[in-house]
Amino acid sequence: MPENNSISASLEDYLEIIYQLQKKHKVARAKAIADKMKVQKASVTGALKSLAAKGLINYEPYSTITLTQKGEKIAKQIIHRHEILKEFFQSVLQLSPEQAEVNACKIEHVIHPKAVQKLTKFLEFLKICPRAGSDWVRSFENYCQRGAKKDECEQCLIKCLEQLRRT
Repeated sequence: MPENNSISASLEDYLEIIYQLQKKHKVARAKAIADKMKVQKASVTGALKSLAAKGLINYEPYSTITLTQKGEKIAKQIIHRHEILKEFFQSVLQLSPEQAEVNACKIEHVIHPKAVQKLTKFLEFLKICPRAGSDWVRSFENYCQRGAKKDECEQCLIKCLEQLRRT
């Protein structure tokens, strides 16, 4: 469970959108939030009151909205989880950008922080390990399409070892 387990997935979505709007326009407005979330402005009011009560936003009716320091910290955590998941789904699992986005949005609310840390390390590992990288991802994609063939794995390993010796 994410560190901010007292915040619902819906409220996390509001924090994420407020962060994006604040980054772009210095403040967020209820109408802009409603437009981004594709909900009625009246629906936004309840969420804003709840976020304000939790000390995550600065909010007064008919005024602009900004994140508190605590709210910004949580919003950044949510965005980080989202970005890591999306990168994993796109670059490793080879999902389309649209599928990666949808899945990241769903999972970002429930994934445990330790799982995000491990996933982050795994993605870093793929970028630096000579046995991994884009060749490894392409091999995985081929495996998904055709299945495993032991002789291809052995040939791939031989090729990888030759490349390592040259570097």
